Amino acid sequence: MDEITKHFLNNNRRQFIKKMGVGLGGLAVASMIDPLSLTGGHKSVSQNILPAKALHFAPKAKRVIYLFQSGGPSQLELFDYKPLLSKMRGEDLPDSVRQGQRLTGMTAGQDRFPLVGSQFKFDQYGKSRAWVSELMPHTAKIVDDLCFVKSVHTEAINHDPAITFFQTGSQQTGRPSMGSWFSYGLGSLNDNLPTFSVLLSRGTGRPVAQPLYSRLWGNGFLSSLHQGVQFRSGKDPVLYLKNPEGISKTDRRLMLDHISELNMKQEAEFGDPEIGSRVAQYEMAYRMQTSVPETMNVDDEPDYIFEMYGEDSRRPGTYAANCLLARRLAERDVRFIQLYHMGWDQHGDLPGDITNQSKDVDQATAALIQDLKQRGLLDDTLVIWGGEFGRTNYCQGTMTQTNYGRDHHPKCFTMFMAGGGVKPGFTYGETDDFGYNVTRDPVHVHDIQATIMHLMGIDHTKLTYKHQGRRFRLTDVSGHVVQDILT
Repeated sequence: MDEITKHFLNNNRRQFIKKMGVGLGGLAVASMIDPLSLTGGHKSVSQNILPAKALHFAPKAKRVIYLFQSGGPSQLELFDYKPLLSKMRGEDLPDSVRQGQRLTGMTAGQDRFPLVGSQFKFDQYGKSRAWVSELMPHTAKIVDDLCFVKSVHTEAINHDPAITFFQTGSQQTGRPSMGSWFSYGLGSLNDNLPTFSVLLSRGTGRPVAQPLYSRLWGNGFLSSLHQGVQFRSGKDPVLYLKNPEGISKTDRRLMLDHISELNMKQEAEFGDPEIGSRVAQYEMAYRMQTSVPETMNVDDEPDYIFEMYGEDSRRPGTYAANCLLARRLAERDVRFIQLYHMGWDQHGDLPGDITNQSKDVDQATAALIQDLKQRGLLDDTLVIWGGEFGRTNYCQGTMTQTNYGRDHHPKCFTMFMAGGGVKPGFTYGETDDFGYNVTRDPVHVHDIQATIMHLMGIDHTKLTYKHQGRRFRLTDVSGHVVQDILT
């Protein structure tokens, strides 16, 4: 079909009336929310024109730093002390404890499920007397700032659906990520940086780490304006942000103004909201040309800060360096800061691998929380640390006196939070003596999501988006706020 025929087919009577309604309504809303959209100003489409602005009550947190530990950290080696497993080492997991729990394909063929306790020493720390293993000495020093949740559980037993579940509220792909929901519902606190920023690092705990996909920080069916923006190490933190050689900032501005005019004509013609999102992204990229290099340049940080975060903080792309960048982004009021750290999937050689992996994150995690606290940012910044599931109490593969592995375990695992309205020096939930089942105060993935949204001032049942005839939300059709962990 030629373009002229398409044009006339798109301009029948029904289309004309529909466009008139949308156009007049859009002009009215734009004039109230963003007067520049009706003038010749550069900000023709505002990043902050959002359908919800969904603060349902006073928030306790303004921003989130989510330290996602990809691969499933072993709660039994880190925070959930179970001396019975050492006493029963080598004995089979009782059927009465397992209760027919689903197994992965990696251990379903095992003839036996020999129990194995952690070979690392545990102790109690702080006024809260929280249990922490020797693998996390820096974290142990700040337990009175932390809220441990030891009874988290999920339905997903394999990495991709489990990570997707935590990040989007569904094991199936295609839903908006948590950061995208916050961008959609609350908008930006800083017009010069993305509302939702993403940093990735690879640990030393496993030679081949589980991959991460960009859809984990994608916008799903929400406007592309709300997708996460990945910051990379190296000369170009955000790809294609710099002007090409020979193009000045003035040239770039003129080009964007002309492109914006063409896009707005196209939006008036076809009524596609993604066109407006595209214009807003162009404008954000233009502003980021100044703000991103300034944010990512840590040369002005004093030596004592690098010493606090650890020597790795001087190496771009490491977890420690990303924690330091997370603090800088928080200082600049980025709404949702997502760190992914790969390498926790220790099916074999667990003692050696988890020692390396814990060293990657321990000092920098503690430093980030202390740094936020000393700057007065922890009170309104919610820090979250945890993975997609835990590890089994029995050995996967061959067990020796000094070596063993653990499979995925979705029935119970540990996360911790700090700041942003959660109780400091507090432990919530319990597991049985085998570290296999939750015995008190279970917390589902949707409960974690509902609680995070509550702390940000959102009723998780009310922030919805209609797509394909159904209203969707981050917590799907479930989720309860864990009131007992809130201040």
